Parts: sequence; structure tokens; C-alpha cells
Amino acid sequence: MGRAFENRKHSMMARWDKMAKAFTRIGKDIAIAVKASGPSPDANPALRRAIQNARAVNMPKDKVESAIKKAAGGGVESYEEILYEGYAPHGVAVLVETATDNPTRTVANVRMHFNKKNGNLGNSGAVSYLFKKMGVIKLLRQGVDRDTLELELIDHGLEDFLDDENDKGPIYVLRSSFNDFGALQRAVEERKLQALSAEVEYVPQTLVELGDDEITAVLELVDRLEQDDDVQRVFHNLA
Repeated sequence: MGRAFENRKHSMMARWDKMAKAFTRIGKDIAIAVKASGPSPDANPALRRAIQNARAVNMPKDKVESAIKKAAGGGVESYEEILYEGYAPHGVAVLVETATDNPTRTVANVRMHFNKKNGNLGNSGAVSYLFKKMGVIKLLRQGVDRDTLELELIDHGLEDFLDDENDKGPIYVLRSSFNDFGALQRAVEERKLQALSAEVEYVPQTLVELGDDEITAVLELVDRLEQDDDVQRVFHNLA
């Protein structure tokens, strides 16, 4: 078929793998949210966030509805959320957020990933003090006046208002403390602003600067961790 076809095929497979991983992650988020607070998005902020994030990755509506029904009917596994801490090469701190039905399997796999890429899995508290647990909402900039919105949201827990870009174009990134996340989410919803995503993240408070080769070594570990079926998200303090 030729090299161009093989390259295109490889690109498509990588994209499909990434999409499948995103669907799996959000499916677990939905299951955890429903089991914690019920299947009604109106009464369950965590479920509303999961549904928003499903839209952001183009997860089909029928898959979202099926995941909610399965979780409400007890048709899915009970997932335990566990946070692992460690170091990537060159002293970069790493937090690995997991959702698992088998913690013994998960910790063995996470340790293996660290070891294979010259990192070290640490104990609880090893690096988490270098991060702040925050609510993070991402919005498209279109039609949103930055200064007005920032002033309005400060009273609802907004701590950081950042400019960024992703594959959908220029975006605003809103951050609050974890305890104020619900209030900030309600304020965004009341203003009829369409969030691209709304998630709890561990935001690094100090960053590590590295050279290109060292960065590659760190990102190889991050990528390996992200491919694990039990891993939901990976956070690090690489600049």
C-alpha cells in the first residue's frame, strides 16, 4: 500500500486508541459519580462535569446514557479511587490518579511503569505537597468578555484566570480551590457558558526546567502511565 498509507493508518490507530482511552476514563468518572450521588445530572455536579467532559471528547450521547443507566442499576464494577505518588527521571514529581476494581493489580502495574522508565514509585505524601488540588474549568474565549467574567467569578471562588489554547482554539482556564469548585461550576452554568471541560486537577506549585532529552525521558513515563487502563489522569511538575 506504500509508506503514506502506513503512516496514515498509524495516525488513525493512535487517534482511535486515544479516543477509546478517553471514553473508558469518562465511563469510570460517570460510574463513580452516579454511585456517589445518583443518576440525575441536575442534583449531581460530578455527573454534570463528567457529561461535559464526554461532550468535549465527542463521546456519543447513547454511550453516555448507557453508562449512567448501568451505574444506576448496579451493572458496573465498583471502582476505588487511589492516588499514587512518585518521581520520574531527573527529579520530576508525578501524581497518578487511578480508578480500579483491583488495587493489587493497579499498584503492581504502576510500579512497573515507573521502574521501566527509570522512575521511582514513592509512598503517600512523597510529592503531593508540591501540588494543589483545584477545580479547573475550560471555556472557549468566543463571545466572553474576559475582564467582566473575571470580576463576576471572583465572588464564586475563582483564584486563577488564565489564557491558553487547545485544538478547539483560544480558551480561558478558570481555577478554584477544591472546596469552591461546586460554587464556581454553578456560577459558570448560571451564566449559560458552555464549558469544554470541568475537572479536578493537581496543579504543580513549583516547576522543573529540563533540556530536550531529559523532557523526552519524563514524557515517555507519563505516556506509559496514561496508557494503563486503570489510570485516569497523570499530573507532573515538568515545566
